Amino acid sequence: MGICTWLVLGGIAGWLASIIKGTNARMGMFANIATGIVGAMIGGWVFSLMGGTGVTGFNLWSLLVATVGSVILITIVQAIRK
Repeated sequence: MGICTWLVLGGIAGWLASIIKGTNARMGMFANIATGIVGAMIGGWVFSLMGGTGVTGFNLWSLLVATVGSVILITIVQAIRK
């Protein structure tokens, strides 16, 4: 995947995760993209631990993996901030 694809997938995944976690009002575009990209790495790692595959390209499965990882990331950040 190219850089532009990572940015788009990361932005969508980070935005979906921020909606799920209720932090959408506090996060901007760049925070959503960063959360989505880091979340894709976390999600890929978690899914590989469970025997699945991580991010495989620009598809629905990769969006799911990145969103799950982003939700995990936001949950960890929220726990640290409290």
